[in-house]
This record gives sequence, C-alpha cells and structure tokens, in this order.
Amino acid sequence: MSTPETPDASPERRTLRWLLGGQIVLAVLLIGIDLAPGLPGLVSPSSAPELDAPTRPGDQTRRYRPTAPSNPGPGVSSDMPRRLVAEITEAGLRLRGAIAPGDGARIVTELRAAAPGTVTLDSPGGSVSDALEIGRFLRDADVTTRIEDGAVCLSACPYAFAGGTTREVAEGGRLGVHQHSFGESTVLPAFLATEDIQRGQAEVLAHLDAMGIDLRIMGPAMATPANEIYILTPQELSDWNVVTAPE
Repeated sequence: MSTPETPDASPERRTLRWLLGGQIVLAVLLIGIDLAPGLPGLVSPSSAPELDAPTRPGDQTRRYRPTAPSNPGPGVSSDMPRRLVAEITEAGLRLRGAIAPGDGARIVTELRAAAPGTVTLDSPGGSVSDALEIGRFLRDADVTTRIEDGAVCLSACPYAFAGGTTREVAEGGRLGVHQHSFGESTVLPAFLATEDIQRGQAEVLAHLDAMGIDLRIMGPAMATPANEIYILTPQELSDWNVVTAPE
C-alpha cells in the first residue's frame, strides 16, 4: 500500500520554497548594493589623518566619510548645508554645501538669474552628475571660479570648479579628489553596473579635458579610495592646469 505524499513534498510546496529562497537572495543583494558606498569604511576603516590635519607634498591623503557628504570629517565646517545653496557675497556669488541629486538644475537656474562674474565654492562634494552640470554652465557663462581661504572643494566639487574660465585657489583653500560611484542603486547584472561606472568615468574625463584640466589629475583620483581624499598641492594645482596662470 503506497504512502500518501506529504504536503511538504508536493510540487507546489517545493516551488514556493524556491521562490521564497530567491526572494531572500534578492533582498540580500539589494541590501549589499545599498550599503556598497559605505563598505570601504566599514570593512577597512581609513588610517589616514583627519581632514583638519595639515598636508605637505607626499603626505596629502586624508580621511573622508563618503556616507555623510555634508560632514565628511572635522576639517569641514560643522554647519555645512546638506544641499548646495547660492549666497550673495561681496565677491559675487558663493555656492556652499554638499551637492545633492537635483541640485544641478536648481543651481543653474539661480546662476542664470544672478549672472555673477565670480563664483566661490565651499563644498565637500556629492553628486557627480550635478557637479558636471554646474561646471558646464559656469563655462558657458564665462565665470571665474575661486576657492577662498578656509574653504574646501572636495570629491565631486572640482568638476564644478573646473568650469571657470579663470580658476583660483587661495593659499588656505583645499581642493581634493578621489574615486567616485555613479548612478543610483538598482538591480543590475555585474557587467551592466561596470558599464555604468565606465560611462561615468568617461564623462568625467571628457569634462575635464574640455575644461582644459590636465588629465594627470585622474591618477591620484583613481588611486584614492572613496573613504579617503587626496588634497592637491599648489604645485599640482598649477602643473595640472587646475588653476589658471595669471595673465
């Protein structure tokens, strides 16, 4: 006499278990993708000095917290805005704050209305695509860009700064570069995610080249992980055409 098949062994139950297992694996992958930008700091915290430590040639890498764009370290003002804001100053117009997604179009609208001759920047970075959008507008508007004493222009910010037809960095200003992530977290095969990064890097390279920046700047940028920042020396700023020579 045959034994009736138990419910757990039925084809329907097995199918449901496979579906549930697949959903769990997908959920784990999604969580991993969302946490990826912060993993360098979680798995291998940077041993570099904090941002407020002075730099010198050969000692230019400082700790940077990519998960907190408006507060990446003690070397950045504690009241740094979480989104980029345009402020009228005696020198012209100042862009200050982290660069959040969507800031590009909003700031370009404000810049178009204000039509400043000089734009100063004080930003620890943020969205690469928005920084590129701002940089392209600044070039089209024939604007001078400047980083003042005590201000920073880190991570994505240099791509906006590069848009200036004349570019100046004060003695106490700091400009720094590192690796970037591109795009939003999404469910993509690994090869497509790699293509997204490659397209982003190609756009950055084309932008810097169009702005007249020596692409040697991408050497330290690509060699410095996201949880650190490489502060350029005055000599590098000059040699790589990040600042323009006085006329």
